[in-house]
Amino acid sequence: MEKSIDKNDIQLVEKLKQSISEIKSEISKVIIGQDEIIDNLLISLFSKGHCLLVGVPGLAKTLLIRTVAEVLDLKFSRIQFTPDLMPSDITGTEILEEDQVSKKRSFKFIHGPVFANIILADEINRTPPKTQAALLEAMQEHKVTAAGTSYRLDEPFFVLATQNPIEQEGTYPLPEAQLDRFMFNLWLDYPSYDEEIKIIKSTTSDYKPSLQKVISKNSIESYQDLVRRVPVAENVIEYAVKLVKATRPGSLPENDVLKNLVNWGAGPRASQYLILAAKAKAVFEGRYSPRIDDVRMFALPVLRHRIIPTFNAEAEGISSVDIITRVLEKTN
Repeated sequence: MEKSIDKNDIQLVEKLKQSISEIKSEISKVIIGQDEIIDNLLISLFSKGHCLLVGVPGLAKTLLIRTVAEVLDLKFSRIQFTPDLMPSDITGTEILEEDQVSKKRSFKFIHGPVFANIILADEINRTPPKTQAALLEAMQEHKVTAAGTSYRLDEPFFVLATQNPIEQEGTYPLPEAQLDRFMFNLWLDYPSYDEEIKIIKSTTSDYKPSLQKVISKNSIESYQDLVRRVPVAENVIEYAVKLVKATRPGSLPENDVLKNLVNWGAGPRASQYLILAAKAKAVFEGRYSPRIDDVRMFALPVLRHRIIPTFNAEAEGISSVDIITRVLEKTN
């Protein structure tokens, strides 16, 4: 067991639990339903992760992330990814500027839309790999480089990238190494019948909710640090590693049925994200240490995009979700 949580952190856990309740209450003024998606977005944000959101058009993805940004008092930026989008359209560009007095010319860097706290990368698979890489580098390094000079991005920095699962014509699927940069892969479902009734009523009337800003940027950063300090029992870490290891064909016995279903399994980053998500979930609920159940809860969003089924698995209609279900059943 790691060292126990100290008194100051106990107070912070209580404050964060209260803040999360207030944040969800404010978001619910605008967004109806999607509770699990909202939970996972907040867990990813407070874990310093990023999300890949897959859903058909019209499910309020932009409205959701814009609402989260407003409630958290963060700068929001939306980038529509298109085939002609250039890396400099995301990171920024240098322009030649002339001083009005001295008439001297010098280059000045103009910040691109990536210089915000919450970025919505809309339909990231519609732009070529070079432009995708510009955003993914910023996600990993939290900085951009132009003409040999590095510029730090604002903290906190959270990227929500979306993909449309229907239209695949003219798209550039993200390579597995780049998919691995995302903490979660979330699937956005259609609302239920009752939820859709509420949505129609609120969006076709003159209802204009007033959103309150719940916490500041500095508070978010302190809570992100708190999540990292949460102690974890040895058996919880061992379980997360066992779970991830069970997705790797190279580490499975010859007679294991999963060996013929998986081409590539998840790497160590999956284990890290499982533990971070479990830590965040624990403090969101006012607990001071995560349990194995917390790890199991995030197996699907963490592993779904990190497992590559074999051709045989795909031919039999077995998806990465089915494989994760089997892994959960056999890991204890």
